[in-house]
Parts: sequence; structure tokens; C-alpha cells
Amino acid sequence: MTTPEPDSPSGSDSPVGASSVQEEAGRARPSRRGRWVDLAAVLSFVVLALWVTARLWLEPGSGVRDNQSDQSQFEWMMAHGARVVTHFAYPFHTNQMNVPDGVNLMANTSVLSISLPLTPVTLLLGPRVAFLVFLTVGMIATATAWYFLLSRVLIGARGPAWLGGGFCAFAPAMVSHANGHPNIVSQFVVPLIIWRTLRLGEPGRWLRNGVLLALVIVWQAFLNLEILLMTAIGLGLVIGVLALTRAELRARARSFLAGLAVAAGLAALLLAYPLYVQFFGPDAYSGLSRLIRGYSSDLASFVAYSRESLAGSPRTAAGLAKNPTEENSFFGWSLTVLVIALVWWLRRSAVVLALAGLGLLFTVLSLGREVRFDNRGTGVPGPWAALENLPILHSVVPTRWALAITPIIGLLLAYGAERARELAGAHPAARGQVRFVTATVLTMALLPIVPTPLPVTHLDPVPTFVTSGAWRPYVTGGRSVVTLPLPDSTYAEPLRWAAATRLDMPLARGYFLGPDTRPSADPPRVALFGAPPRPTSSFFATIRRTDAVPPITPQARVRAVDDLRFWRAGVVILGPHENETALRRGMTELTGIQPVHTGGVWVWDVRSFTD
Repeated sequence: MTTPEPDSPSGSDSPVGASSVQEEAGRARPSRRGRWVDLAAVLSFVVLALWVTARLWLEPGSGVRDNQSDQSQFEWMMAHGARVVTHFAYPFHTNQMNVPDGVNLMANTSVLSISLPLTPVTLLLGPRVAFLVFLTVGMIATATAWYFLLSRVLIGARGPAWLGGGFCAFAPAMVSHANGHPNIVSQFVVPLIIWRTLRLGEPGRWLRNGVLLALVIVWQAFLNLEILLMTAIGLGLVIGVLALTRAELRARARSFLAGLAVAAGLAALLLAYPLYVQFFGPDAYSGLSRLIRGYSSDLASFVAYSRESLAGSPRTAAGLAKNPTEENSFFGWSLTVLVIALVWWLRRSAVVLALAGLGLLFTVLSLGREVRFDNRGTGVPGPWAALENLPILHSVVPTRWALAITPIIGLLLAYGAERARELAGAHPAARGQVRFVTATVLTMALLPIVPTPLPVTHLDPVPTFVTSGAWRPYVTGGRSVVTLPLPDSTYAEPLRWAAATRLDMPLARGYFLGPDTRPSADPPRVALFGAPPRPTSSFFATIRRTDAVPPITPQARVRAVDDLRFWRAGVVILGPHENETALRRGMTELTGIQPVHTGGVWVWDVRSFTD
């Protein structure tokens, strides 16, 4: 199978893909000057990534301001990967969080394909630095992978490849997800999947190419399955459209299908057990809740500017996204107009039309079950309403479909820049004018969405009680540490504390996706952020929300003891918190135990309740 580039000046499509990879690589084989250009391109990506994450690197005690919970969770995941290596821990499930039930890590973002290789960083420099390396290097690697795919396989020109690769890694949606989602920012495997898929059509190499494609699929599966699903759908549709329109592609169908069968079979074999654990293992859930599946893209957001863009601010993004981390569709007026113009200009190219159709499909899916405009429902149903309850799709957040538009636009920008380069070459007399117009149009479209550094906030140091190991005597015999407030999706600091102990410190409850096992759950075992609430967790959630202690009855004291026994609690600790006084009074009145302040935390020894 081959993927054509847009029309050449003569009007004929010039295929650049699997069938001509060696030929194109020979023409684009780096000369000394070419290698310097490649190095300059990669260094520019390094500068951009460091620009976006600069405040996190320069302020050691800081964290991402707009998504501290996910940063804590990913620090915990990095520590889990290191624990798999050092303790031979079971990788797909853990009992070090949410004692006694544990957490199904395959059903969460365990990022084993990154956390395992970064084990030395986690052990030597700590989980926060490992998180930052994951985030920063992920952006660099994504841009670099797209650059080499475009410059060596799809187009063969470095300038357009740099433009496309840079956009794919530093577009507004990607910078938005840099607020705590390094697994989504790190899309460097996607170009590898595309490259290996295009190579499937090579005659006589179906076995080798199929095996290599399977390996990169497995790599992506342990990084982010949602991105893998979108990549598979996008590749399948584009290649299907091109196969219907190109006889030369159909001639290579036998090799392509043979390699694809090998890739599918081997990937299924390697992922069979992990996916079984994810969907049918302990603490597996059945799809996301209806509330989460309602997170959609606002139609007005496609022409708005992200808050992390040069032209954007919290005001320009207000009400158009669920949170600052999910600004998936903020492309701005200027870029939206340019993309439409590029599709019209390059409309004779089948690949451009296929990409445009795919982008339109993802746009429509991202609108969710009801189309919203400017933070208001329109009453117009979206196609997602008919799809959201299907297996696999019931685990997709609809606004994430807009995230898949970013690489499509990156490809269109690269194809458009290459066409402009060809025009300049074909008309030497007008070369200066063509270059000026191209530079002007790109500047007007892209300057407003240049990324700004991520905002950060100060993080309290991990308490000495935790880092010194003073908690260890309390957790012997399988007991756990109960933190106040109990960790959940809005307060995940205890996960960061546990990560600092290399996950030796077991936690009650936590921040994760798990099944809703309450009798009232509808549908049953739908995904819930955290464990199902218990009376005592709800009691302290009320204190955190109101800074007031609810009335404490004898029944509340009995339920508190029952919950401590359920959690196998050995100790309850309270670190620095804005509601510290109310939380301390609530725990003291519930248990009748006077706490001791040591190592930066208040400590309640509750082993007498749980023996």
C-alpha cells in the first residue's frame, strides 16, 4: 500500500509511501548539510518542549497548576513501573492503593511502556522528575517522529516536515494535555504505526513487516489505548479510501493483507492476557459513566483560542471545555480558515480529501450526543448518541475525538507547504512572491496559537513522617494508611506521598477508575472515579467542601470504626490542608483518640480498632 502526496505541479499524483520508501529514502538520504538540518529541527523541538515546561523545571517544588491530581497519579504510576522492576510486582493490578480491593491498572493509565524504561530516572531522581522527563521528552519525541515520517516517507522535504511535525506535537490540544497528561502528549508511536503500516505492501516482506507493526502496536497499547483506537480508525479509513481510488494500491493488496494479518494476530496474542485483565479481571469496569461520556466539544471552540495559546486566555476558553486539560478543539479562526482553504486548493489529491473527510468525521463525533454552541445546548442530536453505548466506544470520552484532528491538520499543513515549495521551484520568476505569501499566510494562521509556558503552582513538600518511614510500624500485618482527606479525583496528594516511598506505603482509597459496585449503580459496574463512597469518606468530603464538622452521632462513630476495619487501617494521618482544623476535630471526635503531631502530620494510631 502506498500513500500519495498531493498533486505535483503537472497535475499528476506522485506516490510516496510503502512502495517507494527505499527510493525516497535514497533521494532524501542525509548529506552532511541534511544531517545538520535534521539536527536543527530536533533542537528546535527541544527548545519548544522546554519552553512549554520551563516553569516546572525551574521551580523544583512546583506542579502543574490546572491538574495537580493527574500529576500525582502519574507520579504514582511512574513509581509503580519502578516497583515492577525492583520488586517484580504484578504489573496489571495493585493492592498498594485502594486497600483492600486494589486497582486494575490495565483499566487505568498505567503507562508501562514508559514507566518501565524510566525506572532508573524514577529511582535516582524521584517520581516527579520521571514525570517531567516523560512529559518533556514525550513532546520532543512526538515532534521528531512526525518530522522523520514526513521528511523520509510521506513528503521527502524537510521544511514542510518541520512545520507538520512541530504542529503535531505543540498544537493547542497537545499543550492543553501537557497539563498532567503525558501519556496523551506522547504520541511518538503513532508515526511509527503509520510508517510500519505503509510498509506492509512491500512484496516478499509481509512476515517481517507484520511482526514490526505488531510490536509498535503493543508499545502504544501500554501507553494509551484511546490513541491507538483513533489511529486504527483513521488509518483504516484513509487507506480504504485510497485503495478504492488507486489501482496500483490494489495490486499490492495481497502483501498488505498478509502483513496485516500477521500484525493483528501477533498483537492479539501479545495483548490477550493484559486485555483480559482490563475487561474481565479483578476491579474491571464496564464503560464510562453517562456523565463522563457527555464531555463533548463545543462547536464554538473550533474557532476559539486555547488558554495556553499566545492569543488565548482563560476568558477566550471560558465555558467551551470541561477543564483546561481538555481543550481538544481550540484551533482559532485563522487556522480554521487556512485548513479549509488548503483542502480546497489541494482537492485534486485523494489523500488530502481522505484526510479532510476523516477530520470532519472526528469533528462530528467530538460534538457528543447533543451539539452545543457557545456553552448552550442546541437540541440537535449528534451521531455519538447512537454510538456511545457500543462496546469499546462506551469507554471513549467524545471530546477526545477532536484531539485526533491535530495530526490531520499537521499533515495538511505539511502537504500545503510542500505544494507551495513546488510552485516556487516551478516558477523561478515568482519564487520570492510565493515564499512571501506562504510565510505570511502561515504566520497569520499559526502565530496566534504559539504555545505559552504551562502555569504552575507550589506543591507542599512530602511530609517527613512519610519520607522517614515513620509510618512503617503502623502497617505491619497488611494494614493501610488512611489520609485525611481521603484521596479522590480532586485531592490526590497522598498518591504523591506514596510515590515518594516507592509505593511501600499502602493507601486506603485513591484516585483511579474502578467499578461502581453500589446496588444503585446504573448500569452496574460502570466506571467510577475512586472507590464507591463509604460513610466516613463522605463525612470527610463534606468537611473538605464546607470547612465545617457535621453533627457526630453514635451511629457515625460506629460506622467510622467499621470503615477503618474495612480499610484495614493502622494509622490515620493529616498533612497540611486548608481545612486542617475542621478535619482534625472531626477525626478526633469520631474516634475519641487525641492525635500526635509529628513529622509534619497529625497522627491517629487506630490499630486498637482494627486488631
